[in-house]
Order: sequence, then C-alpha cells, then structure tokens
Amino acid sequence: MSVGFRVFTKLNRPDKALVARFAGLPVANIGDEMNRFACMDAGIRPLNNAPLLGTAFTVRARAGDNLVLNRAIDMAEPGDVIVVDAGGESTNALIGENMIMWAERRGIAGLIMDGAVRDLASIRDMSFPCYARHIQPNGPYKNGPGEINVPVSCGRQVVRPGDILVGDQDGVVVISPSDAVDVLEKANRKLKKEIATREAIVAGNWDRSLYTVESLTSMGCEFIEDVYRDR
Repeated sequence: MSVGFRVFTKLNRPDKALVARFAGLPVANIGDEMNRFACMDAGIRPLNNAPLLGTAFTVRARAGDNLVLNRAIDMAEPGDVIVVDAGGESTNALIGENMIMWAERRGIAGLIMDGAVRDLASIRDMSFPCYARHIQPNGPYKNGPGEINVPVSCGRQVVRPGDILVGDQDGVVVISPSDAVDVLEKANRKLKKEIATREAIVAGNWDRSLYTVESLTSMGCEFIEDVYRDR
C-alpha cells in the first residue's frame, strides 16, 4: 500500500435523516454538550454566511499541492463536506472560486480547509459554506502526494471519514455518528434552556443567584470595602 499517496474509494456515511436532524442547532450548544472538546479551533473561520451541515469526506494534502483535492471534489457525493488537512500552511491556496463553483455544482455540502484559499471576495457572496484558516493569492502545485478518506487533523480536531459536521458563524463542531443520537438529545435540551433564558432576560427576571455576593463568598471570594493599592 502506498502510504501517503492513496485513495480509499468507500466510506461509511451515516443515515441522511440523522444528519438532517442537526440542521438549525447552534454549534455552541452542540459543543457545550460534548464537554467543549469537539469544536475546531478559532483559526478555522467562516468565509461567508452559509450554514454548514454534512458528512466528512477527508483529504490529506501535501502543503501547497491540490492534486488529491481535485480528485476528491470529483469523487465526493452530494451532502459530503470536504475536509482538507493541509497542515495549516499559508504559502499556497489550494482552492479558489472555480473549484468551489465546481464543488457546489456537484452537490457537495461545503469545504473546511486547514490551510489557505483564495478569491475571498467571490466566496463571500457564495451560498456554498466555506471555512478556512488562511487567505493567500498564490496558487497551488499539482504534483501530489496526498490521501483521501483517511483520518485527518483539521482545526486541532481529528476528523474521520463519515463524521457529522455542523458549522455556523461561530465555527465547526465534529460529531461521531456513534454519538450523534445522544448529542442530538442533549443539544436540543440545551437549546430549549437557551431560549428560556433569553425570554427571562426580556422579561427582566433572569436568575442571577449564582453571582450574588453571598454566593461568591460561599465559594471563597473575598469582598474588600476599599480601593486597590499597590503594596
């Protein structure tokens, strides 16, 4: 087997109905209910306002080279999100307007690039969800090697082929299909609590008892009736 230059042509995708149930759930709520361990780091930023939802189709690319990424776009199925581990490199953009247009034309559900993209002005106006770490005008090389449908690192998260990905303006969360039902239930409960909190804020009766002087004192906080002075 040619490790480092190989393409796995099959992957286990979760049921589309299961994936669809995550639509509209805030990434923050999902991430909180996964103990804040499942969100990509803040360097993976949304480049437009299109929400992302789909199944991971992974690419491990050589820095500055998009040979296997082009192959991945032609292989991926509608509903797949192409996740590219480019090592966080900023020297060359691996994708731009034309390739993204082709991906959208093929029904691909989005792109997450731990590396660089270009043509930002066009991407901002697109309805195709696109996340990236860097913007860089330099184009790519096309020599390889690279891998498709292997576990990758993206935004300091391990992403496996077939993982469920949800993205909004806050960022991206990664969900294993084996955890999806449990996470869905918890995230929906979290969202209901968030809505109730916002209603309480509007009504002016948000419970702030945790933050009173008495509460903080019970935790060991000291309140000093004086101004701060350097010793």
